[in-house]
Amino acid sequence: MLQLLKSSWVRSAGSGVVTWRASAGLFCPGTRQASDTSDTLHHPSPSSESQVQPVRVCSMMHLPLQSSPEGLDAAFVGVPLDTGTSNRPGARFGPRRIREESLMLGTVNPSTGALPFQSLRVADLGNVNVNLYNLQDSCRLIREAYQNILATGCIPLTLGGDHTITYPILQAVAKEHGPVGLVHVGAHSNTSDKPLEDKVYHRTPFRRSVDEGLLDSKRVVQIGIRGSSRTLDPYRYSRSQGFRVVLAEDCWMKSLVPLMAEIRQQMGGVPLYISFAIDALDPAYAPGTGTPEIAGLTPSQALEIIRGCQGLNVVGCDLVEVSPPYDLSGNTALLAANLLFEMLCALPKVTTV
Repeated sequence: MLQLLKSSWVRSAGSGVVTWRASAGLFCPGTRQASDTSDTLHHPSPSSESQVQPVRVCSMMHLPLQSSPEGLDAAFVGVPLDTGTSNRPGARFGPRRIREESLMLGTVNPSTGALPFQSLRVADLGNVNVNLYNLQDSCRLIREAYQNILATGCIPLTLGGDHTITYPILQAVAKEHGPVGLVHVGAHSNTSDKPLEDKVYHRTPFRRSVDEGLLDSKRVVQIGIRGSSRTLDPYRYSRSQGFRVVLAEDCWMKSLVPLMAEIRQQMGGVPLYISFAIDALDPAYAPGTGTPEIAGLTPSQALEIIRGCQGLNVVGCDLVEVSPPYDLSGNTALLAANLLFEMLCALPKVTTV
């Protein structure tokens, strides 16, 4: 049986350079490959036949699989990690399922007029080969992979994976761009410190990012936060750092277009990272996640948030916490695939008509 998106890391003797074998995987940190400047890197317009045939390699939106980010403006990257999960596992299968549900997506966005594949060179770089037995080592592998992606000028759009992965990605992003603004959409603030003395898991990425100066704290917004707690002021840390916290109940029964207008003014032209946990949405729409919370956002509000980032200096995005074992209908992954497409449409160089 053909094994898709297989990759392996090797350490060159005496060099200290970790390499992702092109023959087995996707791109090679530590090596340079010839950049393909042909038009084949652009997304081919899928025909109705290609959309229904199940015989093609399953890449994001039928995009070409590339072994290097060289020459790309943006790329989809999977990070199949869920060993930082505190409740229900399964997010390691998220990238695969999101890719499957992306195959019916079109190439243009009639609602916004965005033409991403006429504007950008885009491909699927496959998956980072994480170490499922060692979370710290996985963070190192993710950080190194993203440093090499960002060094080429390619903007990564990440298919998670639990929210732990945002921490090493932000390490790489901040190394390239300096402290960044953040639009974080999710049910939980993810600013815990060190439960059970472990400082890295999916509830700590933004606490660790503040500790390391990865974020421009006055330009951090957290939207959709909700749920029961063990304290009466669970958002004290976020607000003490200057984060704007928009609770889910402040979003109920209303459009978020006015909120996003305020956020665009707040962000200005600084580099911005978008981190979207699918548990931001109400579990009626997105049940396939590890830590669901009732009374969440709607899919239309999710679209308003992402579309509201259009025109900002977006330097990276992720969509995390999709857990296919709890997504029997596939609707959670379908939502995730569509939201990733919307993120692509919101990138800075995308033409709109």
